[in-house]
Amino acid sequence: MSRIFTTSVASVYPHYVAKVEKKGRTQAELDCVIEWLTGFDESALRAHLAAETTFEDFFARANLNPDASLITGVVCGIRVEEVEDPLMQKIRYLDKLVDELARGKAMDKVLRA
Repeated sequence: MSRIFTTSVASVYPHYVAKVEKKGRTQAELDCVIEWLTGFDESALRAHLAAETTFEDFFARANLNPDASLITGVVCGIRVEEVEDPLMQKIRYLDKLVDELARGKAMDKVLRA
């Protein structure tokens, strides 16, 4: 079991915010991406952050977007579509979306519209 599974989303979230804001994107855009992937609305996302929900519990409660399988590419040298562990793949999906947002990709492309 990977250590990231038991890490709280709240402990990583500020790093996501810093990454996207450094590249001129907003926290609201980041939240939109997370909400698209997980199905959580803003209040549910804030509740998970406040409760310091682990990635394991966060994704166990998420209603993953049916278009999440369209997320492809490489994160940390690993192709997200080839990750075998379902939980790790969901975490990599989130990482990939954050990367795309930070790189300036248009929101409709990030959200696979």
